[in-house]
Amino acid sequence: MKRKAVPAPDPVIPREILEQAKKCLPTDKFRAPVKCSVCNGEVAPNSTEGLCWICRRLKISAWHASDHQMGAQE
Repeated sequence: MKRKAVPAPDPVIPREILEQAKKCLPTDKFRAPVKCSVCNGEVAPNSTEGLCWICRRLKISAWHASDHQMGAQE
């Protein structure tokens, strides 16, 4: 014997409001993944430059190294 299908209860919150709330969420779960502008990897969450965490670290390291070189030249 099969059980009778239980009808879905009426939603408490209208669908339009739920869709608007999902669009306003700050999580990356609902957004399309953004690609790194250098290596096409997934962009780091705190990156404003559009870089993955590896490319971001390499950029910071390069800046740090160039700052030390400028100090040695002076």
